Amino acid sequence: MVFSCALFSSWLWTALWKLNVLFTGSPADIEQIALRWGHIVAGITWLGFLFFFVLAVAPALKALDPATRAKVFPEISARGLWWLRWSSVVAWLFGFRYFMILAKTDAVNAGRPDAWGGWIAIWFACWLVAFAIEMALIQASGGASGVMKNKFVIGALVLLVMTAASCLVVWLLAQPGVSNRTLCISIGGGLGTVLFFNVWGITWRCQKRLIAWTRAAAQQGIPMPPQAEKLTRMATLTLEISFWLSFPLIFFMAASAHFPFLSGQ
Repeated sequence: MVFSCALFSSWLWTALWKLNVLFTGSPADIEQIALRWGHIVAGITWLGFLFFFVLAVAPALKALDPATRAKVFPEISARGLWWLRWSSVVAWLFGFRYFMILAKTDAVNAGRPDAWGGWIAIWFACWLVAFAIEMALIQASGGASGVMKNKFVIGALVLLVMTAASCLVVWLLAQPGVSNRTLCISIGGGLGTVLFFNVWGITWRCQKRLIAWTRAAAQQGIPMPPQAEKLTRMATLTLEISFWLSFPLIFFMAASAHFPFLSGQ
């Protein structure tokens, strides 16, 4: 055992000694790798808990009897949503800062160094409007009847809104000098922004009330209020929409560096 460890250490040292390892001294390069690393780690945590809730927690809770579900739901939701919320904050902040750097670089390359601020404002406004429309659709589905209560109809409408927002953003930002990297992230990061707003603007606002009501019902016998069913529908639908939107989000984020198919005019 000692001989094997010594042999491995010797091999590792030889391999590292032969490598020509050079670390950049540029603060900008160090900032960018730190941003990408932090964004990826936080993004994995965020989407991991999103997938966990949709694929594992929701089906498991449905399979439990009401009494058991009332005990399990508050604990697993409170803990899981804590990680979901704060990992989304880190991922979004790191990603937004990185997007700013890309926009500045493209603006300089285009000979318009001050244009990046306008590009960011256009990008943010488009996705903010997309989220507002999505939230209105989800809220309408919570208390609606008929076709608007069908989650597949709402999902199709949300997909249409996000597709329109993506096309609009690319059309507005695809100017001379704007790279595939920036355009892909303008879509992937835009969808990530919608998911970020979904977490804090819809899911958490609904779930924190449901958690408190469920705990009160389990511990004190207080009946669930009438609006609990509506909030449950809204929270569940928002998680499912975020789950499906994460697939094009991941595609465009990966395509920014590995699939150059978009470019400025």
